Amino acid sequence: ARAAVPRGASTREIASRLYTAVRDGIRYNPYVSMRSPESYRASSVLAAGNGYCVGKAALYAAACRVHGIPALVGFADVRNHLTTEKLRQSMGSDLFTWHGFTEVFVDGAWRKATPTFNDTLCAKLGVKPLDFDGHSDALLHPFDGEGRAYMQYVNDHGSYHDVPAKFLMREMAREYANMQ
Repeated sequence: ARAAVPRGASTREIASRLYTAVRDGIRYNPYVSMRSPESYRASSVLAAGNGYCVGKAALYAAACRVHGIPALVGFADVRNHLTTEKLRQSMGSDLFTWHGFTEVFVDGAWRKATPTFNDTLCAKLGVKPLDFDGHSDALLHPFDGEGRAYMQYVNDHGSYHDVPAKFLMREMAREYANMQ
């Protein structure tokens, strides 16, 4: 967390640089075992170099906290209209329940940011990487590069100080029984 931020950076710049470091430095992997507590633990995601949305959100929150920026992990159900056929078959749906994002407290307000999709994955999908400037929310891409519906927030589950890993492991097993 300290290596990604130059000395003397503002809170907004710290939040933005850490976001980019997690977004691009940790590869998005929707096939991690959602039944393992390691998939939800920031230190494990950092060590593995990959994770899915919840683990990446937890890592971003932890990195912000290292720099004294209050952070929460938020959850929402999102519909990914352009998910790959392989992932849709594995999940049995294009609805991603309990998608993880991060809320950071910058300049007197809570800002929402989703460091999920790394730049190389975005390039493969023809989508511009989602940027976070530390001021405006950066949730998910509403449209892809061709203007088609891409991501849609369906249901907000609120934000938490810590990832409710045991609860999420049960929910993922129930929601996505065919996934490991």
